[in-house]
Amino acid sequence: MGAMRYEFIEHTADIAIKAYGKSVEESFGNAATGMFDVITDVSKVEPKGEYQVRVKSDDLENLLVDWLSELLFLHETQDVLFSEFDVKIENLSLVATAKGEAINREKHELKSGVKAVTYHMLEVNEKEGYVMFLLDI
Repeated sequence: MGAMRYEFIEHTADIAIKAYGKSVEESFGNAATGMFDVITDVSKVEPKGEYQVRVKSDDLENLLVDWLSELLFLHETQDVLFSEFDVKIENLSLVATAKGEAINREKHELKSGVKAVTYHMLEVNEKEGYVMFLLDI
């Protein structure tokens, strides 16, 4: 299977995710995949459509929350699920292509609703190659 992309960390009423990558961009993409795997089985989400996502922040931690929150907003307002992410970060500006498809209740079992991406346990560790965040479910 190769290198671990993300793991779930047990927490009381929330789900913590630690996502890995060879670069901060790869970690951010794997964080998004982990978040959508909380919502549904991402292996069943086909990368049919593309959405462009742009966020800018004043540090990497806020950029991570803003990125995931924007994806969550798109999921909720457009009834879409994502499974592939191409992330570019430059000067605390993130530009990404998120690929996925419209929710199909016969194909996509929705496991858990995510209310928000929180700042609790938030960490971006470029040196060690991971990001960590908590989802309010």
